[in-house]
Amino acid sequence: MRDFSIPVVAFGVGSQPEAEEVDYLPLPHEMETFSLPVYNLEADPAIMEAACDVIENLRSMMLAGSNATIELLGMPTRVVELINQSMGHGEVSVLVREPGNLHVQETVFSGVWRVQEISGQGTVLRDTLHACAIPPEVQQSALSGAVGDIAAPPLRPGIMNAPAILNELLERSRKHQSGQTAHVVNLSLLPMSPEDLEYLFEAFGTGTVSILSRGYGNCRITSTRLPNVWWVQYFNSMDSIILNTIEVVDVPEVALAADEDYQDSAERLGEWLAVMRE
Repeated sequence: MRDFSIPVVAFGVGSQPEAEEVDYLPLPHEMETFSLPVYNLEADPAIMEAACDVIENLRSMMLAGSNATIELLGMPTRVVELINQSMGHGEVSVLVREPGNLHVQETVFSGVWRVQEISGQGTVLRDTLHACAIPPEVQQSALSGAVGDIAAPPLRPGIMNAPAILNELLERSRKHQSGQTAHVVNLSLLPMSPEDLEYLFEAFGTGTVSILSRGYGNCRITSTRLPNVWWVQYFNSMDSIILNTIEVVDVPEVALAADEDYQDSAERLGEWLAVMRE
């Protein structure tokens, strides 16, 4: 699986447009759409059939309505290479830093993920195909890397609305129950000074999960030290921030595969298997 990187995003000075500027969301001009992956036409028939069997097994579990996990570690290298080519790379990439170092990459089939656990020496310890809205390790890590409560930073000149926002999010975090609809605080629509943003970042910090979702531009999502609280920032094609929010939710919806997309992926996998077996 190819490497991907999620840059560290500053939440303080410079992360917001000047107060007098009006920065509208740009009209969508480019978006990744589904296209069939490319595979090795010269693959040995036995290798091809072995790869098809893995994908067909995954699809069968998806159609049965269960979250599917297939371990690839230990399979013949050429079979895994062909599966890599067959599944491609999708829009969402995830780095999970604790308790293990996980690289999670969505395939071109929405809701089908490649999950690799990498040791400190760079050895692949686990390599799975996982079909679900998002691998459960993402939320598990975000929660395990959070703390039960955080102390409010000291007040400084220039701070206006950050203490009230912090109190609101602390209460929402304490009351949040799994499955609840997201509570969103749109910082882009609030009068926020650079000192306000620094205050919030100092309070929440960054957690153990970073997510990059590509669609119209990029959406960068970072867990915080407060349970179920995420920074969610949208950037345009020039890498300028156009929407800055904090969400209280299990995992932000923009990172999840929708149910209808999941079902569509199961259908497309069937079509792709037919192509591979021609």
